[in-house]
Amino acid sequence: MPLLENTPGLNDLDRLSIGDIAALPPDLLFILQESALAETARVKRLRDRLEAGIGQRYGAATETERSAQGKTSGTVRIEDAGVVVIADLPKKVTWDQGHLAAIATRIASSGDDPTEYLEIAYRVSERRFGAWPEAMREGFAAARTETTGKPVFRLETRDR
Repeated sequence: MPLLENTPGLNDLDRLSIGDIAALPPDLLFILQESALAETARVKRLRDRLEAGIGQRYGAATETERSAQGKTSGTVRIEDAGVVVIADLPKKVTWDQGHLAAIATRIASSGDDPTEYLEIAYRVSERRFGAWPEAMREGFAAARTETTGKPVFRLETRDR
């Protein structure tokens, strides 16, 4: 649906107050949200292409520099015609939870406190919690706090 000539477009939203935006007709809010989502997707595609090009240009040089510094991850800096390229290769570590639980048990059985060595977290799946019998849920209720996140609104037309 194209915008009418006298209606605000995405570029006009910066000059409108939140109240002015809230007062726009629903069909215009729908059009603006669809336009914003399309623009976001377009910018993400452009950024992904740009980052891929930068990676192609500097990937080998930064990997060589990282290797020369004896690193397998982390941040390195190289220079290209007066532009400093800062390349970060984050370290991603995962731990086998079953193995860690066994280690925690061994530490505890030897008389030491496993929390001196491990961060221990307990979680309950909301899906499982909801499926439990009422008596079981009551036993866990004191340990459960429910909060909400930021509201998200998605507009659709009736024909969708």
